[in-house]
Amino acid sequence: MARICLHGYVSGKVQGVYYRQSTQEEADRLELDGWVRNLADGRVEVLVEGDEEPVRELAAWLERGPADAQVTAVELEEQPLQGITGFIVRR
Repeated sequence: MARICLHGYVSGKVQGVYYRQSTQEEADRLELDGWVRNLADGRVEVLVEGDEEPVRELAAWLERGPADAQVTAVELEEQPLQGITGFIVRR
């Protein structure tokens, strides 16, 4: 299966609602690599890579996020693989 990398931003009520931790848990469940972090402007930035199908599954999950999130936009672009191992929450 082909590996892909997506990088982008999630907008809406995505900080203070367990979004980063939930993203990490979902990525771990799907056995994906990458990272997620909060930005000063209220968005969340994410980079994820792995087999295409689970990466696309996480991308769809990002559209809704955890229960208290209110996602208004997800902008993702495909990028070259970064060679990251594991998925972390960046601070």
